[in-house]
Amino acid sequence: MVLRIRLARFGNKHNPFFNIVVAQARSARGAKPLEVIGTYNPIPKRPTNLYGEDADARPYKEIALDRSRAKYWLGVGAQPSDPVWKLMGMAGLVAPKPTTFDKA
Repeated sequence: MVLRIRLARFGNKHNPFFNIVVAQARSARGAKPLEVIGTYNPIPKRPTNLYGEDADARPYKEIALDRSRAKYWLGVGAQPSDPVWKLMGMAGLVAPKPTTFDKA
């Protein structure tokens, strides 16, 4: 049984929202996963201060990841998909994937 850590899309049209899930590699994107280990909202949010005014900070994308469960699933051999690899690389769980230019 090959396990993948991948994104499962939810949300409305033009407003995506993703769960970071552990599922069998051959199951459909919307099929029931083994476990949901996090969420990812790719729509940038503007930070606001206490009074509801826009702060001068940059917009950010929300990523919530259960690091201990992600480490467990990586430890038992689950393979992350490319988008999840990038998210886990930003979280410091895996080394960034080398690009074609880094191999030379």
